[in-house]
Amino acid sequence: MQSTVPTLRVALLPRAGILTDAVLVAGGAGLIAASAQVSFGHPVPITGQTFAVLLVGAALGTVRGGAAGLLYLLLGLVTPVYAGHGEGLDVIKGASGGYLVSYPIVTALTGFLAELGWDRRVSSAIGAMLTGNVVIYLFGLPWLAAVLHTNLEKTLELGLYKFIPGDVFKLYLAALALPGAWRLVRRLR
Repeated sequence: MQSTVPTLRVALLPRAGILTDAVLVAGGAGLIAASAQVSFGHPVPITGQTFAVLLVGAALGTVRGGAAGLLYLLLGLVTPVYAGHGEGLDVIKGASGGYLVSYPIVTALTGFLAELGWDRRVSSAIGAMLTGNVVIYLFGLPWLAAVLHTNLEKTLELGLYKFIPGDVFKLYLAALALPGAWRLVRRLR
């Protein structure tokens, strides 16, 4: 049975005002930034960002989640929060720019799916997280190909294949965490 409460944020802080929401959005952007700092690989680094992006979106909902993703993207233009302490427009114009540009959309999308109740059960949470991951690749792969002037095979080698094992792990981790958080919220009530 689906809760009438649309997101974990609303379930935990039902009477929160704009200041609380601003703190949560900043915290979500901070979580995405922190998850970017453990990174390795080139030209697109492997990081924990997909996990953070999916989780932040689902926990905060469409508007707040999307705002957290956008805040992270904008912060990176002026401060070193991108992977490997990168910053600036050159990072956006680089090989990983498409992945980064997708984050506001993906956080909003997973937030929307969570508002529809997709974060309540592991099976549907997997669907929400997988949907978010696919959208990240829909932005990231063409961008990577355009920036590096690579063919499809090379693009998939550089921007997809090496990410699949980690992304599957991260999406399952997020898909398990969300229903678990909802069970905890129900117990606290």
